Amino acid sequence: MPVPQSVETRDLPLDAERRDAVERAAAALNGRWMQDLLVRLVETPSPFGEERTIAELLAGEMAGIGLEAEVQALDARSANAIGRRRGARDGPELLLFAPLDSPFTGRAEDEVPWVGDSLPDHMVARAVVGDGTVTGLSADNPKAHIVSIISAIRAVLEAGIELSGDILAAFGAGGAPANPRPGDDRPDVGHGRGCRHMLEHGLDADFAVVAKPGYAVAWEEVGLCWFRIRVRGVQTYVGRKHVLAYRNPIAEAAKVIAGLEAWFDDYARRHTDGLVAPQGAVGAIQGGWTYKPSMVPAACDLYVDMRIGPRTAPDEARRELQAALAGIAARHDGLEAECETILAIPGAGTDPQSWIIQSAIRGFEDTEAAPHAPFLETSGQTEAVILRAAGIPTARFGLPAAMTAAAGRPRHSMGQVEIAGMLRYARCLIYTIIDTCTRSRAEVGL
Repeated sequence: MPVPQSVETRDLPLDAERRDAVERAAAALNGRWMQDLLVRLVETPSPFGEERTIAELLAGEMAGIGLEAEVQALDARSANAIGRRRGARDGPELLLFAPLDSPFTGRAEDEVPWVGDSLPDHMVARAVVGDGTVTGLSADNPKAHIVSIISAIRAVLEAGIELSGDILAAFGAGGAPANPRPGDDRPDVGHGRGCRHMLEHGLDADFAVVAKPGYAVAWEEVGLCWFRIRVRGVQTYVGRKHVLAYRNPIAEAAKVIAGLEAWFDDYARRHTDGLVAPQGAVGAIQGGWTYKPSMVPAACDLYVDMRIGPRTAPDEARRELQAALAGIAARHDGLEAECETILAIPGAGTDPQSWIIQSAIRGFEDTEAAPHAPFLETSGQTEAVILRAAGIPTARFGLPAAMTAAAGRPRHSMGQVEIAGMLRYARCLIYTIIDTCTRSRAEVGL
């Protein structure tokens, strides 16, 4: 059966009191305040696994606008920041979540030459304020999303709106899909570590919005699997390759890479349904001794990220990859390759008729005065899958894109944002806060 790619918006107009509350809170948004906070966040480096300083800064900011704030330590270098505004009655608890960390460190010694010959301005922890824009490391994702959440809550509180339910702002460490960097002996620094820690230590919201890029409401997203593919060869010495057995696994790995990169297109096509189009890529290669390349190794390892849709289990993905490797080996005499799963996070979805999905869509339509249309063929993975797996109905919803190919910057850099887009997104959040947290639990289906 085809998976739906759209959802009809449930018509639930705001009554006069809630309409007035939305307009008063929206009028309290302050673009200059948002810009100033964003500049400070951009200039506070927060690589994955090193979020303690920014968590402390944000806890102070949240306390300053009237939230109960805490720094939730994971270890000496890593922490979450959590703020809560308690409602006056027994209403629903709404979680607004964004990660704290940057996937890049902003340090040339870590990233060059893999990002290029030098760090571009959108990968440096230095904010450059332009005409309505801020550029710098993670200015858009996640830092403008964090600012938008805090600004929306600040505006609701400044407008003096009485809430029946709780608002919870939570910013999690270790959101990047990453393992510890070399030399870091911690077993876990990424893959939603902070979000998982919150859940293990009492977070149990009724609804959640995960603030990540994409100015449309998503009710499902991919998970991911990481695989190590070991390509076998014969260890030998370059000075005697002409007289010894010779099968270079690095050269063999090139055949595997070419075969997989073609196969990933077919994999994505077969698994495209609903809102997702799961992708795959060979992202890293390791083989031999960099300090003695005269010695040919016996193995070369490839590292693969394969995204999996909500309707594909990790074991199914592994079996598909194994079959693809067998097909590649059959086309190349003597090629040996085996795969091992090193990480698996299932995809997950929320019923698009859930209150939070519908409320977020209404917030978008109210702000834009236009029908909502979800993004299709997505392949990004966030903490939304962790929250959904814990039974929390979750909408993923984020800022309008600012960086484009036309601007001469890669779309994935996450390093430039428009203040006008932040104001639009914050207004959407205001709508959902008021639409949800001014109601009783029964009114929202709890």
